[in-house]
Amino acid sequence: MNTYYPEGWLLDSEDNISALKSRQSLLEAVSKKQILEARAVLCDAVHNLHVNLGCMKGIIPREEGAVGIKEGTVRDIALIARVNKPVCFTVQSIEIDGDGKEYALLSRRKAQELCTSEYISWLVPGDIIDARVTHLEPFGAFCDIGCGIISLIPIDMISISRISHPRDRFSPGDDIKAVVKSIDEDGRIALSHKELLGTWAENAAEFEQGQTVSGIIRSVEDYGIFVELAPNLAGLAEPHENVYAGQQASVYIKSLIPEKMKVKLIIVDSFDAAYSHTDLKYYIDSGHIDKWVYSPEGCDRITETVFN
Repeated sequence: MNTYYPEGWLLDSEDNISALKSRQSLLEAVSKKQILEARAVLCDAVHNLHVNLGCMKGIIPREEGAVGIKEGTVRDIALIARVNKPVCFTVQSIEIDGDGKEYALLSRRKAQELCTSEYISWLVPGDIIDARVTHLEPFGAFCDIGCGIISLIPIDMISISRISHPRDRFSPGDDIKAVVKSIDEDGRIALSHKELLGTWAENAAEFEQGQTVSGIIRSVEDYGIFVELAPNLAGLAEPHENVYAGQQASVYIKSLIPEKMKVKLIIVDSFDAAYSHTDLKYYIDSGHIDKWVYSPEGCDRITETVFN
């Protein structure tokens, strides 16, 4: 049985390289309905994808390029955008072109249908899965959850610490963990992410009163400045001049108050710096969760997610 991953994960695997090495190995992949990957090198004038298999050329006909192309529910930009990127597919047959050369007839659509029937259709809310960020919009991060099938993490589901744009947390190509938030009646999956980044108590345990630590200014209000210490932990600093969202900061931890879920801070310095994203720390990275409670025990306010 195939194991299903975001597109690009199989490209350099031993099994994938072995399956692409010869005509015979491609024919064996036909009989096994094996999902393979290779790089799309061209989208021709009628939007067939040309794929470099190494041992021969591969062609994904337009209507086999993705689920929904034939029906008109997916636009052809989904095919054009795959050029110079890995594509998944099943090998359908070996054919002869007009010049008498052999080529492999491929289907990305059938790979996606297998992924849906054998993997995605079995997911339930609360399942933790692998995903790859494909592109970012102001309202959220689009992620490949298997064979190029895309789901969305809305911006408010990315982390507890509020961000102005998903690029504040992710970059296209990032491999991340996500949790299935909901599934609509058409089978479309919505994702969440913040539940995997730790509770208030788990994040606060990384810090101590009296420390001076690094942070990111996330918003400036009349009553104070919100500073992110970790993706799921932000504190409120006293007002400070010449500070604006997006700046880096060094902050003094004045107090940690679990019963009020608060971190009180004093800004020591703020400055502009284009630091790269730090690796995300996942407190949960596999399995299933039915309920996640962010707020610590004894807190006046309950912040939780219940997966139905």
